[in-house]
Amino acid sequence: MVRLRRESARVLPVSPDGEVLLLQDTDPGNPARGAYWTSIGGAIDVGEDAVDAAVRELWEEAGVRVMPGALVGPVQIHDDEYSWNGVDYSGHNAYFALALDREIEISFANLEPLEVASVVQAGWWTPDKLGAEGTATPGALPDIMEIAIKAVRGES
Repeated sequence: MVRLRRESARVLPVSPDGEVLLLQDTDPGNPARGAYWTSIGGAIDVGEDAVDAAVRELWEEAGVRVMPGALVGPVQIHDDEYSWNGVDYSGHNAYFALALDREIEISFANLEPLEVASVVQAGWWTPDKLGAEGTATPGALPDIMEIAIKAVRGES
């Protein structure tokens, strides 16, 4: 099977109480899969670096504007294989952490048309609750969330 290589930048906004803002998505190419929770982020565009892509994706997918210097990291690089909308990918994901007030207004006004059809909602999650809930994508997301929380708090 041939997989497209996809370089992505992802953002894990962390609230002061240690919850992480995630998006609940669906796969338009596989509705039977059901909804799952994932991080904010997407492909790095040509001529863009991972930090700029992370800032752009945060604006597009959550309506939150930040300066590049507000991001911490990347705190984790995670490779995975997945399918979305009928396309198979080999993903290389740079995860950034961001301290963010939980009361921030989230907006889906800047989603791309295909994202409008797939993004269900935003929600704040602890790694433990997400792990127990069982729909994290990728499966390693709760562990990556723990790393982001520690990075925002200045813990090693």
